[in-house]
Amino acid sequence: MFHFKQNGDGPLSAGGAYRAAVTSRGRGVEADAADAEGALVISALRGARRARAAERERASLASSESGDEGAGQRPPRKRTRRLSPEPAAMHQPCTNGAVSAPHHINGDAAATNGDLQAPGVRMSQTDQEIVRLIGQHLLSIGLERSAALLMEESGLHLEHPAAATFRQHVLAGDWVKADHDLRALHDLLQDSPHVDPHNLAEMKFVVLEQKYLEHLEAGRVLDALHVLRNELTPLQHDTARVHRLSALMMCADAAELQARARWPGAGPLSRAAVLARVQGVLPPALMMAPGRLRALLAQAVAQQAARCRFHAAPRPSPHADHIPFSLLADHHCSPDRFPIHPLQVLNEHCDEVWYCKWSPDGSKLASGSKDNTVMIWDFDPVAKRLTFRKSFEGHSFGVSYLAWSPDGRYLLSAGHEDCPDIWIWNMETEQLHVKMSHSTEDSLTAAAWHASSDKFVCGGARGQFYHCSVDGTLVNSWDGVRVNALACRADGRSVLAADTHHRVRLYDFADLSDRNVIQEEHAVMAMTLNAADTLLLLNVANQGVHLWDIRARALVRRFRGLSQGHFTIHACFGGAQQDFIASGSEDNKVYIWHMNGEEPIAVVSGHTRCVNAVSWNPVHHDVLVSASDDFSLRLWGPRSHQC
Repeated sequence: MFHFKQNGDGPLSAGGAYRAAVTSRGRGVEADAADAEGALVISALRGARRARAAERERASLASSESGDEGAGQRPPRKRTRRLSPEPAAMHQPCTNGAVSAPHHINGDAAATNGDLQAPGVRMSQTDQEIVRLIGQHLLSIGLERSAALLMEESGLHLEHPAAATFRQHVLAGDWVKADHDLRALHDLLQDSPHVDPHNLAEMKFVVLEQKYLEHLEAGRVLDALHVLRNELTPLQHDTARVHRLSALMMCADAAELQARARWPGAGPLSRAAVLARVQGVLPPALMMAPGRLRALLAQAVAQQAARCRFHAAPRPSPHADHIPFSLLADHHCSPDRFPIHPLQVLNEHCDEVWYCKWSPDGSKLASGSKDNTVMIWDFDPVAKRLTFRKSFEGHSFGVSYLAWSPDGRYLLSAGHEDCPDIWIWNMETEQLHVKMSHSTEDSLTAAAWHASSDKFVCGGARGQFYHCSVDGTLVNSWDGVRVNALACRADGRSVLAADTHHRVRLYDFADLSDRNVIQEEHAVMAMTLNAADTLLLLNVANQGVHLWDIRARALVRRFRGLSQGHFTIHACFGGAQQDFIASGSEDNKVYIWHMNGEEPIAVVSGHTRCVNAVSWNPVHHDVLVSASDDFSLRLWGPRSHQC
């Protein structure tokens, strides 16, 4: 005779019998379907009952036989009936796909799901959360049976039952039951140190607000008035919102109500928005945010893209539904797709090329040269080729600087230190818009547009600093400021100016105030502000390229490798997130760095003389252009388009 044993003594419980049956009979059928597993459970439970019955019958027979042998033997020990625990109840999925669980949640961020696991299953907190995330994702893609089996086998639940029924009733628009569920959730959370009482009031307010609006939209004005007076107002929460809601009683129809309330109307969209706002208050142990697994994966992908050495394309959004590359391996971009491969050499200029700049939409390139011309080039993003379009002539001192207006309508050109003029070209008519000259003694070598495209600033090393309208009219000026480089801030009123005292100062033309922002030890030869208006790139004489944080007024990084003396060399930001830096160099090369490192990730050779400027396409992030004293422009791009 044998007995099922558990921990060495006593008959086996129902759960233990199930495990014994699975161990002895199911080792080779681990991949069976759920129906087969259910059959094993039933068979194991029945087998355990039959074993206990047979044992009691044999004991009874043995006792009667020993009693017949004579009174001289010791009477048998009276057996005490041992009660076996009831079989563990399987968790049944709720109507929303969540799985039922006992009401013992404490409202904290971490749920004690370990108490809800099936016998023999013990998982860490992290494993439990992973299972819940997978279960939620399975439900979201329609695999409800798989999600239910996963929760059943793991013994976990996706959401607290009160949260699950609350979700169901909100999506169904059953506001009476939803309010009852909300009170149950409130009771769970009111003593939790992790939940602000103000948030609990906001949670109830959001639900009642939706209820009120749906009554109004359906024409149930008296019901809406009851909600407003007897439910919303007594909350004493956000009185201003209550007043705005009361004004909606005067709306003539549903369309006016939706327009004034900025509300999409009763339906899945607005009710899902209510759930999303409530989920912002509830701990995740009660109700997980929708699409949580996908959101975590998207965040991981975005972080990998940010750390990728050659990722110049747009990063996937942490909230995007589509992830553009595989999750099965870490993301690494190939350098073959990075703009370091020669695509084209342009030799139309007949002297040193001092500057180049892409238009804001990335469709055109402007180049300025010592040969007194500005050349415009069309870019074909498919073929990755530049085609000559037009040449603007008339300059007398060469073209050392170009600036496109933010709307792309105008192109501003300036010369070297002897040039007193600023030329503004209309890029729609491809004609000269205005030639601005305030004094023949001026030196106007730097300029920058305001974000509105209707004003610009210009200046030079002889002490001129002008604020002008697009038609060349002088709006304001600052005397005695010797300017090497300029950049307009996003606020539309302040300007950063690098002067001859190795400083970058902030000038506010609204109140005519100024202050020091950056102090360098050597002359600042050129300056570039990033699109976010937070980082400033400086080409510093005898130092190279420095990256500054404007808000913190702190030096972020000194980039190494390039050769920078006293020539004016222009660096630029690049990539979709502007997390790459490119610069020319006096050693005839183009250097590229990732913002996170001081050493270059690529050094590109091809020019035969000093590289004066580089410009990264702001839209097509896999191409950049360099301008050199060797009379040429070079287009760099991916290997697939290499000439």
